[in-house]
Amino acid sequence: MKGTSVPLGFLPKPLLISVEALLPSVKLDARFATSQKYLQIRDSIREIGLIEPLIGSAVIRKTSQHTVLDGHLRLQAMKDIGLVEVPCLVSTDDETFTYNNQISRLSTIQEHQMIRHAIERGISIAKLAKGLCVDVSHVKKKSTLLDGICKEVIELLKDRQFSTLVTPILRRMKPTRQLECVELMVAANSLTASYAQALCAATPTAMLIDGKPITKRQPLSQEQHARMENEMAGLQAQYKIAEQSHGEDVFNLMLARGYIVKLMDNPRVMKYMQSNYSEVLEEFSRIAEMTSIEA
Repeated sequence: MKGTSVPLGFLPKPLLISVEALLPSVKLDARFATSQKYLQIRDSIREIGLIEPLIGSAVIRKTSQHTVLDGHLRLQAMKDIGLVEVPCLVSTDDETFTYNNQISRLSTIQEHQMIRHAIERGISIAKLAKGLCVDVSHVKKKSTLLDGICKEVIELLKDRQFSTLVTPILRRMKPTRQLECVELMVAANSLTASYAQALCAATPTAMLIDGKPITKRQPLSQEQHARMENEMAGLQAQYKIAEQSHGEDVFNLMLARGYIVKLMDNPRVMKYMQSNYSEVLEEFSRIAEMTSIEA
């Protein structure tokens, strides 16, 4: 609607607020100080600085304090480090649901981009590893995650979480095959290294970068490899067909379930089924109890 402005949920810029003026809204677990998450946050702030500001409520006039809506571990870490002022986004609402439940977690590619940006700003890999409480090799893998990956694949994976072992396998394939494999993995919701390895093993030699299949097992004969390629091609075609009709199939199944539930609400039908088709009635009962297709 024209002329209607959406009010901001918080002040545009973070404010530096004294740690003494920040009032926690939850009590931390007694063992938080030894948790991996807390140690990672503390070391990251010490080495790199605070990345995500705290979220606080508008100032409470009686006490001149702000209630912490999100960031209790970060606040405690900064207290332990000895900081006296911390950056805080001041909310215009005092509810905590949005900040604690409507969270979009970083995707694997976003993590990669953050690490690359940090390295470009001059932060060493060793310092990043120390700040994130991870091994140096892990940071190196994250920093080179997308090397050799085509832009179409990056676009498909940009909002997803997946193993860092997936892209080295994709890197062995040519861009066209990379895209085919990732489309299958996304459709199956299985972005795992084992699935990528299976797709790589079934990839025609001409679609591999070096023209050689990568496998630690006994290499397949040409006949076996050709058979696997044909089977995989057929499977992919069947999967595409099933994907196209999946929504309609689910809708029809739910309609059928609704009809069965309605039948079972009829005492006369139930009596007849119990007398003549008890086995069918048992299956009907299972269908009626289903809450989803996966059940």
